[in-house]
Amino acid sequence: METLNKVAKITLLFWLMKVVATTLGETLGDFISMTLNLGYTVGILITLTFFFAMLFTQLGVKKYIPPIFWLVIIATTTLGTEISDFMDRTLYLGYALGSLVLVACLFSALFLWKRKYGDLKVYPITDKAKEIYFWIAVLFSNSLGTAFGDFLSDNLGLEYLQGAAVTGGVIVIVVALHYFTKLNRIALFWIAFIFTRPFGATFGDFLTKPLSMGGMNFSRLTSSLACVVIIAALLFFEYRRNKSSAQ
Repeated sequence: METLNKVAKITLLFWLMKVVATTLGETLGDFISMTLNLGYTVGILITLTFFFAMLFTQLGVKKYIPPIFWLVIIATTTLGTEISDFMDRTLYLGYALGSLVLVACLFSALFLWKRKYGDLKVYPITDKAKEIYFWIAVLFSNSLGTAFGDFLSDNLGLEYLQGAAVTGGVIVIVVALHYFTKLNRIALFWIAFIFTRPFGATFGDFLTKPLSMGGMNFSRLTSSLACVVIIAALLFFEYRRNKSSAQ
């Protein structure tokens, strides 16, 4: 029996959806812990439950189904926000140390993945064990992105748009290296994947933080719903693309 691919193809649409999903993870995570005043511990429990529910659904399907795949991505970004904030603000590790801990976790996951399979290719993925490695790496990278985004604004004193410009600049450099050099494509993918998270996190903070802090002061719920609408529109295009390629 043919084993089907389980993950999204890496296209421009993939990166657009990743950025919006990371922005949603930031605003929705803050909505749960701060706006609803549930705190980071309860926030982790809620988002962890959502993450496991979506992950088990994703692992149970036989092929790539866009809404399910992207709901897991959103779950990792939302849970990542809660994990990072819990480490930084409840455990008092601080943004710098929290980022270093998450870097170590991410590189450990990638090291074990590389040792088992000999590469870090993310498309296609047909093996369930490899898919689990993929989702562990995604979760750590999204948690790291939140911590690093907060590090840029709180420790380095950058405004939210400045932080987004810094991380966005890294992404632009990676894109240029992809098209104009022969550097390892898989390494470039993971660098871009990691930095889309702080880009989305800082942009999410820009949308929701008070004007006095350099934000736009939009409500976290409104910002989250706007991201949901955008993701739904992008999913529609993804569905149309998959339908056309299948014909």
